[in-house]
Amino acid sequence: MVTVTEVTKGSSAAKAGVLAGDILLSINGHEITDVLDYRFYLTERQITLKLHRGPELVEVTIKKGEYDDIGLEFETFLMDAKHSCRNKCIFCFIDQLPKGLRDTLYFKDDDSRLSFLMGNYITLTNLSDADVERIIAMHMSPVNISVHTTNPELRVQMMKNKRAGEVLSYLKRFADAGITINGQIVLCRGINDGEELARSMRDLAELHPAIASVSVVPAGLTCHREGLYPLEPFTSEECASVIAQVEAFGDECKEKLGVRLFHCGDEMYLKAGLPLPDEESYEGYLQIENGVGLMTSMQGEFDREFEFIEDYDLEKERTLSIATGEAAAPFMRSLVAKLQKVCYNLKCEIYPIRNDFFGHNITVAGLVTGVDLIEQLRGRELGDKLLIPSVMLRHEGDLFLCGTSVEAVEEALGVSVECVDNDGAAVIEAILGAPC
Repeated sequence: MVTVTEVTKGSSAAKAGVLAGDILLSINGHEITDVLDYRFYLTERQITLKLHRGPELVEVTIKKGEYDDIGLEFETFLMDAKHSCRNKCIFCFIDQLPKGLRDTLYFKDDDSRLSFLMGNYITLTNLSDADVERIIAMHMSPVNISVHTTNPELRVQMMKNKRAGEVLSYLKRFADAGITINGQIVLCRGINDGEELARSMRDLAELHPAIASVSVVPAGLTCHREGLYPLEPFTSEECASVIAQVEAFGDECKEKLGVRLFHCGDEMYLKAGLPLPDEESYEGYLQIENGVGLMTSMQGEFDREFEFIEDYDLEKERTLSIATGEAAAPFMRSLVAKLQKVCYNLKCEIYPIRNDFFGHNITVAGLVTGVDLIEQLRGRELGDKLLIPSVMLRHEGDLFLCGTSVEAVEEALGVSVECVDNDGAAVIEAILGAPC
């Protein structure tokens, strides 16, 4: 049961007499415990809500369109508390955060509802058999799963949870029920790579077509690992070896199954000094949120928009700067260089930001902090504005991971800061302004 916090004025629920403060017990006789129950049972064209109002039980009936909302608001998005992670993974990034950051950054979610609704990855260790049956019954698809390894004993060791191995059986149950799965393997040097990675890829490929994609990404290692499991970053040569292994198996899958399934993160290609695959190789960019194909996608968007470059004012003088992570800096230079060939009055400096806050093993743009921006850009020629990728900021677009605000960076550097989405066309517009 959940409490109604607000009823939209003029909505069908308001017209039926539902009030803020009512406790929603059931819809058409089905108990409501969270947003999934609510959304699933709300699709009936005629619904009867059972409500607890003070000491009374109240029933109201509403006729509606199949997917119409009835106008109820609840205290939280999930209508319930988020489920926290019960694992102690040897590579957990949150365990590597320094003290003193926002409290929300230290919360480890492992919630199957967020996997379905927002694309979060779950480990399965929080699920009971009843939870699995509910996912199947409601056809909550796709489900995004942090697999890491299909070796049950090794998974227990890596995740420090005795259930980590046995819950791998849920993969087969989901596959048999037609639930689509996107998988993730966070690769730890000397732990789940090599033959263990080969085993994991073979096992997951057997679940196709339920398995739609699997990303292979290196564990992010900060400089705040005191007392944690000793892990070492992959060398450039080792990254190249992993890429060769994953691409070779992907080629086999392409031949046998018609899809590659397995893709390495951009970070591995950059560290190995190897060219990124083409757009077709990424099969719809199913893992782009994991940094898989992000740069190839941006390049494609950039090139397609560049075909219309004559729509922009190419004669205008522009002086600006771009700050990004060390890994992405050469890529951004290549985009700017292409623009400068047609925009002779464009002056744009690219500043790769070394990650002193989290450690120099961290090179991605999304983990650049405001304090590092200020420290490394103070006194530099920044032009009329400084562009930064929006992934540096939290969802609200106001704070860096370190807690520094965009306004504080602007004040410290004396320049206007503009956030740009990871979209090649958006990059052109941010640099050149809107088309004429």
